[in-house]
Amino acid sequence: MRYIPNTDRDIEHMLEVIGIPNLEALFATIPESDRLRSPIEVPPSVSEFEVLRELSQMAARNANSDTHDWFLGAGTYAHFCPSAIDALVSRAEFLTAYTPYQPEISQGTLQAIFEWQTMICELTGMDVANASMYDGASAAAEAVLMAMRVTRRSRIVATQGLSPTYLEVLRTYIDGLEAELIVVPRGPDGRSEPIAPYVDSETACVIVQQPSFLGTLEDLPAAAQAAHDQSAQLVVTVGEALSLALLTPPGEQGADIVCGEAQSFGVPMSIGGPHVGFLTTRKECVRQLPGRLVGETVDSEGRRGYVLTLATREQHIRRERATSNICTNQGLCLLMATIYLALMGRRGLRELAEINLSKAEYAKQRIRATEGLSLPLEAPTFNEFVVSVPDSADAALERALNAGIVGGLKLDGYAPDLTPSVLVCTTELVSAQAIDRLVEALSGSGR
Repeated sequence: MRYIPNTDRDIEHMLEVIGIPNLEALFATIPESDRLRSPIEVPPSVSEFEVLRELSQMAARNANSDTHDWFLGAGTYAHFCPSAIDALVSRAEFLTAYTPYQPEISQGTLQAIFEWQTMICELTGMDVANASMYDGASAAAEAVLMAMRVTRRSRIVATQGLSPTYLEVLRTYIDGLEAELIVVPRGPDGRSEPIAPYVDSETACVIVQQPSFLGTLEDLPAAAQAAHDQSAQLVVTVGEALSLALLTPPGEQGADIVCGEAQSFGVPMSIGGPHVGFLTTRKECVRQLPGRLVGETVDSEGRRGYVLTLATREQHIRRERATSNICTNQGLCLLMATIYLALMGRRGLRELAEINLSKAEYAKQRIRATEGLSLPLEAPTFNEFVVSVPDSADAALERALNAGIVGGLKLDGYAPDLTPSVLVCTTELVSAQAIDRLVEALSGSGR
């Protein structure tokens, strides 16, 4: 009776209690034209094990990183998630939707958030981080709105290297705000053209993605100089968070706000979400930081404790006076990322980033040596890069799929000037042998 609570006898009893002769009379107020007069066309009921078997067969038709060699990135990355993460986040203390406004009963959640903030600040080189965002796209948009509040300006300069989906979310956020959005074109080597000519005294911020959507590494000091010369803010968004373990932190290169997507830190791909965004800034801008912020304190007996700080609960619900409509965070995803970072540690995270880089360099070396393939962009990369293919992206990716490989992202709609090409990502999950098979499939040399 758990899933079908109302038997015929139950229905008869309820109708008797309310004094209605039948179900037809109960729905008499609904117009005849709106009533369902025939059974709903759904399959007949089956047993639980039959449902599970059918769903398993359907799921087996999906390619995933367990069944295929995975070279698809572009914002969602296939990294290994240690089994300890699931074991810890499944503990009853964490599997609750209770909000941490009452610190006396939320110390575990608050401590996890505090540790997250601390580690993200260390990775980005910034002073303060909030309690996470919905995802990288919303984090980037919120960062831009924050820069607009700090500078009291409404002109935004974004580079073409920004993820197209991030750019669309940003356009949606600023729609109706009378803000101007300028996009700096991509240069021939894959990095942005010089940014300074696009920045003026009305510019609130320059937003740059590092690495860019196409995987190239941008010149952040030059972007910072261009922004700061006009008293604008530099916003750096990071799509592949693992790169922070290897590259110079954006905060040390002049960034005022650093945001991005931390799905790489122990959060499963899950067919595209949910993910976990992050947002950090300098101490002087903390009052404009959206979302929650957890601080460390001591109680009346001198014991260490954690509380939400610098914002009351009303901060998040006061409509037009609020700094943001971001009022919470996906706490379970944040917890996954926090546990992952604690498990990996400073040394382990850097070693993993070096493995990703070395696999990418091996793949690029094999591509340069393979007839029909080339690397159209010369700028340095981390673990993601563009590969030109001999015929078409569709044909190349189809060959890869037939070989048990998800070969990357077709770039026809994202970078038409580079067509035919695919965006390839190499993480620790792919072997040298898998890279060799990918190169063979993309080039068609195995046909």
